[in-house]
Amino acid sequence: HVVLGLLIFGLVIGVAKLIALFLTGGAVSKTAQTKQAGSSNPLARVFQAYEDAKQDDVEALELRLDEAILKETPKLERGVNIIKVLAAVAPLLGLLGTVVGMIRTFTQITLVGTGDPKTMADGISQALVTTVEGLVAAIPLILLHAIVSSQAKGVQQVLEEQAAGMVAERAEQGGAQG
Repeated sequence: HVVLGLLIFGLVIGVAKLIALFLTGGAVSKTAQTKQAGSSNPLARVFQAYEDAKQDDVEALELRLDEAILKETPKLERGVNIIKVLAAVAPLLGLLGTVVGMIRTFTQITLVGTGDPKTMADGISQALVTTVEGLVAAIPLILLHAIVSSQAKGVQQVLEEQAAGMVAERAEQGGAQG
């Protein structure tokens, strides 16, 4: 039952993170259109870093924007690795249950012999059930991790594209003035 608990815990974290990333992605998309600086979402904070460093040269501006993106990255990726770890641990716990079930089976064989198949059935059943539980938990968690990770990378990519656009725009302005 520990494995199913891990599954539920992972699903709750994953779905909550997916919803948060979906909302953040929507806010970032709106900010990409409006170019409004502020503190409401990651891209608005990157735009704010641009506004704060507007008078810097192009290299310093690029460094400031990279720093702003680096500050946003942990917030976007928080919780993603937990899902991955749970997806890896679930089948290992299933395997542990399999080994325990087989040990029980061999202990029964040692005590009573192989004459009564019912005495072995309990241990073999436990071994198979825990294996199935481990796989049933791991498969959706792996899929959920892939989806959440992809969503987080998508938001990061928008931040990087917008920052590159701001730097390029600034470099063009500097070249036109020079």
